[in-house]
Parts: sequence; structure tokens; C-alpha cells
Amino acid sequence: MKPLTGLNRFFRNLPTHLAIVTMCVLWIIPTLGLFITSLRPREAVRTSGWWTVFRPQVQVGETEYRTYCASCHGVDGDAIAAADLSDPAVVSAYPRSNRLLTMLRRDLESGPHLVDPPLPAEPNAALEVLSPIVTYLQTLSGINPEAERFTLRNYADALVGYKGSQDYLTDCEQGVVSTLAKFDCDASDLLKPEGMGRAFVNTLIMAIPSTILPIVFAALAAYAFAWMDFKGRQWIFALLVGLQIVPLQMTLVPIARLYVQIGLAGTFLGIWLFHTGFGLPYAIYLMRNFIGGLPREIFESAYLDGANHWTAFCKLVLPLTLPAIASLGIFQFLWVWNDFLVAKVFLSTHPVLTVQVTNLIDPRGANWHILTGAAFLSFIIPMIVFFAFQRYFVRGLLAGSVKG
Repeated sequence: MKPLTGLNRFFRNLPTHLAIVTMCVLWIIPTLGLFITSLRPREAVRTSGWWTVFRPQVQVGETEYRTYCASCHGVDGDAIAAADLSDPAVVSAYPRSNRLLTMLRRDLESGPHLVDPPLPAEPNAALEVLSPIVTYLQTLSGINPEAERFTLRNYADALVGYKGSQDYLTDCEQGVVSTLAKFDCDASDLLKPEGMGRAFVNTLIMAIPSTILPIVFAALAAYAFAWMDFKGRQWIFALLVGLQIVPLQMTLVPIARLYVQIGLAGTFLGIWLFHTGFGLPYAIYLMRNFIGGLPREIFESAYLDGANHWTAFCKLVLPLTLPAIASLGIFQFLWVWNDFLVAKVFLSTHPVLTVQVTNLIDPRGANWHILTGAAFLSFIIPMIVFFAFQRYFVRGLLAGSVKG
């Protein structure tokens, strides 16, 4: 049989390569789009897609301004002294297209404000025309320079939970008191309960103990199931394995009622216990299979030398099972960090990142551009953890498949 040539090997592996490339593209493109959107100015997010950043840069709204406004206000916006569009004080009164539309619908002394050409009669069509004009007016007056193609203002708004007329940094610079009632425009705003900064702290307080506690209890229980003889060991272990199929949604209402009765509702201790309880079945299963696969001779030698179970666990099991412990910690941490339902039910008074992202949505549907920065802030830590310790994921999967 002739050996495979390079061309034959290429076509034989082509389906695998195509599948890998497709999965990478499907994962990278949405993430890239979210990241680019989180760095774009507010009006740019509202008026165009993230892929437009790869096109040659043009001044947003210049064409619309010249069509509707330049004939009266001039190319530079300063032709009418009483309505100088290059004055930031005048333009700041119309931060959004709906406010500008309300003003333009009013008649002037000589008749309608816009005559040639008139604004579209349909409100949504008129807002589509005025939205880029608002952006251009802000550029013309220096409020929002067009050179700022990318900005960190969305992240600032998300961190402090700001839902003002413009953005947090701009309103702080201009001292817009009406929208800064809850803010001090200093570092203390990062820990305001409305923002992602405080939610980030809450998530760390929730996730770290909820990761450590299951690992500690699972390691102790796994050693007992693997190397200690007691009555009903196999039946109890089988029961634990079976508990993995129980959906946690079935227990939310009973445990929530129990927490209210014993005073754990809305506390970190309550959610630590919940995540620990539901994380233990899989954690014990994974750790027991890994510990059970260790060479029996090591433990027999330790027992002959007078070591008890505690010594064997601390001196032998823990060092040898570090890969399994690390992989289990990563699985548990990612699950707890990305959890929404449990945190929403049991920790409503201390919103975590996944819950706070939904709280940033304005009831009227405005300020949704903040969600891009907030979403990226919420999963940047899981991404770092995954890429830093991804080799342990494979070891963890293999550890769970070892026959003990």
C-alpha cells in the first residue's frame, strides 16, 4: 500500500479543518462585534452597525445637515446669532433626536421651521433623519468631536450605571445637575449600587466562596468513597451520581421559602450554600473517579508507615489530584460566575453582573448601547480564566471518565 501523499492527507483532514475553522469563526465574530460596539460612541451605535468601522471614516450627519439646515444656519452653523449651532450651550439642549424633532415641529414666525425640504411626516422616518444631524451638531459645537471614533464612555456609563441624557463623563464635565443627582463625579461612583462596579464586587464575593466550598467538601467526600470502607458506600455514591439529573429549577421555590423562614433570604451565605449543594454531586463524582484511579500501592505504603486517613489525604491525595482540583475549580467558577437565575432569586438585594446587565436597560428601551460595555465587562473574567487554564478543562473531562 502506497503511503499517503501530502495532497491525500490534506483532503482527508479537510472536513476536520473546516469544522474547526467554522466553530472558531462563529465564536470570534460575535465577540469581536460586541467588543467593537462597546468602544463606539453612543450615536454611532444607534445609527450604524459595528462593521462600518472598517469603512473609510466620514463625518456622520454632514450630508443630512447640509440638506436640511445649512441653507439657513450656514455651513459652520453660526449664520443665525440667536440660534448659533456652533454654541455648545444651544446644542446641549437637544441631546437626542426626539427633543430636536419636538422643537422643529413648532412653527416659526414665518411658518414651518423646515420648508425646503420638509421633514418626513412619519415620526420614525423623521427621527432617522434627525439622529445623524444631532451627532453632527455635537461635532460642530465641540460637544462630541467626530475624531472620537472609539471611546471608553460606554464602559464608564456601565461601571457607574449612568442613564443620563448624554453620557456620564460629558455630563460630569458640563455639570448637568438634573441627571447627576445620585452621582458625585468621583471614584466613589464606581461603587454605586446602580452600576457594574458594585456588581463586580458582589460577583466576586459570591463566586469565590461558592467555588472553594464545593471543592473542599468534594475532596473529602471523594477520598472517603475511594479509599474508606463503610456500609452502603456504593449505594450512596450511586445516589449522588443520580442527583446530577435533578434540575435546580425544581428547588428554587421550596428553598426560597425555607430561606425566608430562617433569615437567609437575600444573603451571600444563602447563595453560597445553594451553589455548594448543587455543585457537590458532580464535584464528588469527578474527584472520586480521579482519586480512585491513584495507585493503591502508594496508600498501602503510607498506611504501613503509620499514616492515618487524614495524613494520607493531606500528604498524598491533595498533591496528586491538583489537576482535578484545578479543573473542578474552573468548571465551578464559570458556572457560578455566569449564573443568572439563582442570583436573581436568592440575591436580589445585591445584584451580580449577570443581573445588573438587565437592570441597565431603560424601561423605555433607551440607553441600550450601555449593554455592550456591560456585557463585555461581565464575561471578560471568565474569558481570562478559560484561556489561562484551558489545559485543565481537558484533564477535567478525562478525570471524570476514569474508571475507579
